[in-house]
Amino acid sequence: MITAIVLVHTATDRIPETAQAIADIHGVSEVYSCAGDVDLIAVVKVREHEQLADVIAGKLSKVEGVIATDTHIAFRSYSKADTDAAFAIGLD
Repeated sequence: MITAIVLVHTATDRIPETAQAIADIHGVSEVYSCAGDVDLIAVVKVREHEQLADVIAGKLSKVEGVIATDTHIAFRSYSKADTDAAFAIGLD
């Protein structure tokens, strides 16, 4: 699975509608509204790199209210839950 984190700048008056439209796109797993330099953060998960172009450039960037995007492709995932689970193997 390929994961991309997409930072989305939107029209201020369309943040909720834009977020929902992005969340409805196949391949988008989560959308967060946030404070800071960007308005939304979308997490895109696809099986092949070519699908990133379809989802991000082909659909997400064309949603009404999207002004600009900045895409970051994840190489590896780290989380406390994964680490805790690895150290708990065989404790049962």
